[in-house]
Amino acid sequence: MKEYPVTKNQEIQVTIIDLTHEGMGVAKVDGYPIFIENALPQEEVRVKILKVGNKFGFGKVMEFITESPERQTVENEDLLRTGIAPLSHLNYAKQLEFKQHQVQNVLTKIAKMPEIKVAETIGMEQPFGYRNKAQIPVRKIDGVLTTGFYRKNSHQLIAMEDFYIQDPAIDQAIVAVRNILQRFNIKAYNEEANEGFLRHIIVRRGHYSHEMMVVLVTRKPKFFKGIEIANVIHEELPEVVSVIQNVNEEKTNVILGKEERVLFGKAYIEDQLLGKTFRISSKSFYQVNTEQTEVLYQKAIELADLKPTDVVVDAYAGIGTIGLSVADKVDHVYGMETIKEAVDDARENAKLNNITNATYLVGKAEKIMPQWAKEDVAPNVVFVDPPRKGLDQTFIEAACEMQPEKIVYISCNPSTMARDLVHFAELGYHTDNVQPVDLFPQTYHVETVMVLCPKNA
Repeated sequence: MKEYPVTKNQEIQVTIIDLTHEGMGVAKVDGYPIFIENALPQEEVRVKILKVGNKFGFGKVMEFITESPERQTVENEDLLRTGIAPLSHLNYAKQLEFKQHQVQNVLTKIAKMPEIKVAETIGMEQPFGYRNKAQIPVRKIDGVLTTGFYRKNSHQLIAMEDFYIQDPAIDQAIVAVRNILQRFNIKAYNEEANEGFLRHIIVRRGHYSHEMMVVLVTRKPKFFKGIEIANVIHEELPEVVSVIQNVNEEKTNVILGKEERVLFGKAYIEDQLLGKTFRISSKSFYQVNTEQTEVLYQKAIELADLKPTDVVVDAYAGIGTIGLSVADKVDHVYGMETIKEAVDDARENAKLNNITNATYLVGKAEKIMPQWAKEDVAPNVVFVDPPRKGLDQTFIEAACEMQPEKIVYISCNPSTMARDLVHFAELGYHTDNVQPVDLFPQTYHVETVMVLCPKNA
């Protein structure tokens, strides 16, 4: 049996030497790494070993012997336990530095492109209370309907009412909605037994409009007194203009089901972004930090250096936020998105803003792009803002085959971005600079934006 330099439940004193990309402290005992929550580089801590694995172990801080000058007070340690705000113990200037280093690290190690310059991360003046959307599980604890968040790597609910990084009006709305549902004796979902009724409460709130949507995710379609409950929610929370029941009958970790019905008001809320109005439905992708999204998109538009004669492709278009933001600067915008409801929203958003030079299709970017290439759609600029898995190889090939002057790449995952940059380079497109933007303060997530140009340009 293999022996390790530490054993489970052992308590030892260690020095933290680094942070993982997820913000956990790293200590080494005889070269064996131990990952420790709520620990920062240069700190001396006494830890209890919680788990010992083949390549690394996990520990818990029992006592701080010396603390880092970069540590800041965490109001509620549940923010760390649940992973809601895993960097909230690190001061904000250092969080921004940490994110810049993360991006530089993947460019060097994965892309093998250490020569690309990574700018300083653009942060927020007030790096909290920024999220415009919350998805909160509901469970019954001690006979009471309870909202909160899961402990990391588990489905044990920790009761919470102040989520720190969410719009405070959303936090208050969740509590108000939960209390209304409790008054109506609504049963909470029991995950293990796959019983009960209410699974999640989702709240979206317009950053500028303050319109609010409440989505009640239920296990069954029949919702006794659903309309009455929705009306009470609106009475107690006048900002609520939309209450939706989403039905998810599956035993799954996926939050939303396919079936929906409007219980009160509209099927959407509206909000503004860069001066344009956008309709946002329950399933639409919409960046959760409106203030920083404007910063990110402004940077992307600046890098694109658009001309009135340009034809633009907005791949992974969502509800059209990027494409419609640039439509009045260019000749035509073509966009695509896999979710039909989002494409409906994008088309509606074009009408809302009196935009007539935008075309949106339902489908995968990697399938539509080669089709457009055959039809001689010749974009000057391609905007890509893919999900965390990054870009499909066929999409990269099709985009480069169209020979645009610029590809503006917005990424929410530095690792897949670094992998994609290698593929772009093989096809003749490269970048010199990458700009990180902090859309998710207090967490380890970071958005980056860059422009790729042909090497001979």
